[in-house]
Amino acid sequence: MHEIELKYGKQINSNADRDARIERDPPPPYTGSDSVRIRKYRVAVVCLVLLCVLLLTAVIVLCVHIHTKNRNLYEGKDEWIYYQSSLYLISSERRSWDESRRHCKQNGADLVIINNIEEQNFVKKISHGADLWTGLTDRDVEGTWKWVDGSTPTSGFWAAVEPNGSEDEDCALSEKGGLADYPCHDAFNWICEKNI
Repeated sequence: MHEIELKYGKQINSNADRDARIERDPPPPYTGSDSVRIRKYRVAVVCLVLLCVLLLTAVIVLCVHIHTKNRNLYEGKDEWIYYQSSLYLISSERRSWDESRRHCKQNGADLVIINNIEEQNFVKKISHGADLWTGLTDRDVEGTWKWVDGSTPTSGFWAAVEPNGSEDEDCALSEKGGLADYPCHDAFNWICEKNI
């Protein structure tokens, strides 16, 4: 048998002797400070669990709020389409250029301003080649085309032989081949743009 020498020179000859000694001298009971520590630990665990539940609830509420807000923003009564920091809306009815612009403004937008060839291609794609009023006009000065924000269009957006210069064709449509000038009182669908 394995013998263990104790500090005081006594030897324990077996595990049974050691077990008997432990039974005679049990470990001291919990003191008051130990039970306080245990209660504090339990309180901390309960607080941590409650905090996790509260945090999870807040995340769920926030996700539902964001989902609802996005659905209202993009789908609403009309379906807005997102592209490069703007929202676009294609009308389902036909109106004159002025009535089309008024409708866009009532929705916090304006008729589309096409800034580059990529945006023009995007407009053609989402319109499926339909003729749509844009925010381009030469009403102020015949032959001087301006977007509704006052900026001058860059070249390359017009369809072949457009603008064809007729004096009563002061508003621009987006067509399959590019932009074309038409009389502003004609009724067409339109496309609104809202910057976000």
